[in-house]
Amino acid sequence: MSSRELLFELLCEELPPRSLQNLSSALSEGLAKAIDLKGIAHGKVHGFATPRRLAVVIEELAEQQPDRPLERRGPPLKNAFDAGGAPTQAALAFAKSCGVEVAALSQITTDKGAWLQFKGTERGAATAALLPDMINQVVAELPIAKRMRWGDRNAEFVRPVHGVVLMFGGQVVPAQVLGLPSGCVTRGHRFLAPRPIVLTGAKGYAARLRRAKVIVDFATRRRLIRDEVTAAAAATGADATALIEDALLDEVTALVEWPVAIAGQFDRRFLDLPREVVIATVQDHQRYFAVQGADRELSGWSVTVSNIESRDPAKVREGNERVVRPRLTDAAFFWEQDRNLTLSEHAARLGGMIFQKRLGTYADKARRVADLARIIGARLGAPDAERAALLAKGDLMTAMVGEFPELQGIMGRYYAEAEGQPSDIALAIEEHYRPRFAGDAIPASKTGQAVALADKLDTLTGIFAIEQRPTGAKDPFALRRVALGVLRILLEARLDLDLLEMLDIAAAAQPVQRPGVVDEVYEFISERLRGMLLEQAGTTAEMLDAVLALRPRSPLDAVARLDALKEFLLLPDAEVLAAINKRIVNILKKTQPAPQQAALLDGIVPDRVPDGVMLERLTEAAERRLHQRLRDVRDPVQRACAEGRYGDSLAALVNLRAPVNDFFDGVMVMDENLEVRNNRLALLREVQALLGGVADLSRLPG
Repeated sequence: MSSRELLFELLCEELPPRSLQNLSSALSEGLAKAIDLKGIAHGKVHGFATPRRLAVVIEELAEQQPDRPLERRGPPLKNAFDAGGAPTQAALAFAKSCGVEVAALSQITTDKGAWLQFKGTERGAATAALLPDMINQVVAELPIAKRMRWGDRNAEFVRPVHGVVLMFGGQVVPAQVLGLPSGCVTRGHRFLAPRPIVLTGAKGYAARLRRAKVIVDFATRRRLIRDEVTAAAAATGADATALIEDALLDEVTALVEWPVAIAGQFDRRFLDLPREVVIATVQDHQRYFAVQGADRELSGWSVTVSNIESRDPAKVREGNERVVRPRLTDAAFFWEQDRNLTLSEHAARLGGMIFQKRLGTYADKARRVADLARIIGARLGAPDAERAALLAKGDLMTAMVGEFPELQGIMGRYYAEAEGQPSDIALAIEEHYRPRFAGDAIPASKTGQAVALADKLDTLTGIFAIEQRPTGAKDPFALRRVALGVLRILLEARLDLDLLEMLDIAAAAQPVQRPGVVDEVYEFISERLRGMLLEQAGTTAEMLDAVLALRPRSPLDAVARLDALKEFLLLPDAEVLAAINKRIVNILKKTQPAPQQAALLDGIVPDRVPDGVMLERLTEAAERRLHQRLRDVRDPVQRACAEGRYGDSLAALVNLRAPVNDFFDGVMVMDENLEVRNNRLALLREVQALLGGVADLSRLPG
């Protein structure tokens, strides 16, 4: 089947830089999926994106859908022909709907009867005829949070669209996309090549635009920017390197079509500012790449990426230097002014900043966090945790953090160091926000860990108390990230804290009290834990069900139980014991014990064990052997479990396999004698309790 290349391009006003890659991927993947659903063969799919365009090129796209066999079942034979063999109205109507005569129909017979059947071939549609609807559907489904209208049009898109290119081979495919007719005209660089470009097809699309000063491929443009920024930084001095973060590189790539790197300087007096302040000013606010020397100290140089090849680069350099100077001057002023007050004095003003209307101010939160941090700190050996928590939010009231919110915590550390606070307190102020994002480091210090946990647990219990838990894709308080932060700190720092106890304390301190909050937060954190552990090799959902059913009081304990369970399941007897436990659980679910034997005997029960089993009613040899084996293994199993030696506890259970099997083979549990029956059920409850000490084995398959 013959094929051609497809080119689709939307020429827009400047697209949001942080959304550009997602939009490009969604467009190319969406169009490829739509074509696949139509069964049309195609080759490689290439997505292109610049600040002013989204484009897709698909190689070797078949000109037509393949034909496909068509089968339709008609009326039953008994209803299709009359007694004389003439076709009935039902048969005639079915044949007409298939576009054939009754004689052209075949018959199909199954064990359920016989019917008329039509077999034919559905001709594939021309690809060009299908493209307009597919493209409009894909464009309508692009992940755009907020669409806009422009001019007098009803069409909506993320930015105004001024041109549509839709070409299949060398021909324009007629279509209306976002209210604009398709064509073959695109444009190059806004200033360097502003004239219209008439395309002759998809072949050479990227090369044609490159001649018009547009590097249309995002990855190619990104590599070029990295190389140019690296070279420009190296030219500023021996061993000088640019600080190139992926997020900034992606954003700059989405801002330019024809990148040109230019190095510039700023006054060296600004190097007395904290390093993060300079980087935030240069990088986050101006989208420049800071430069550092071999000693990893900032050099006073930065590299900007211009979107134009100027005849006078010095003017461009001068303009960029002039823009960054007042921003750094403001930062220097904030640095000086903020240090006129101590961090304690800044923290004292937190009463004027609302954390959440129903949960009070940041001063209220700081007090709650400090109280919890004191308790956690005592467990971790961090006596300064309470003091650090009281100061941790103080920098929110500083002018520097007001201008650079991304520096909260970092500036708190600098201000604490400047006024002579102990190093562990200063470090904890910065660390208590960690981990800020996936892959971020957890707090390294015990004080930082205590304050971070207290802060996160306070947030979780408070927001759940006011019933603002995440729903679907909405998580305005980032509680999923907060819960993952709690888990990462506890697991990676190997802190065996009683999570339920800490949640109880945190919930009790909230100004809003609501029953069930602790359980809700525990389940919320457990779901995050489930997701984390499922990523581990060899972990199954059933294993996690078995472990989490026991509501381990700490995530570290849950991991220890899971590891022991994995090892246990490698044993030959493990599957049998799991099946036995499931059988016992099913029996106990279906039965309710009669009133306790103690009431019948007026409280006088000879040789009775605490779970209600009476030795004198163990009449069968198999049940007596099972009871004796339980007494033999109970202490080592329970002692190992209490000491956290879960592997030893599970391994000891193997001794129960034979007596339990003998019990089920030789003993009728549901005996007609009520007292004997209840005694045997009590014996099974004892077996279940021992088998379920580490994990609920009944949750396992088998």
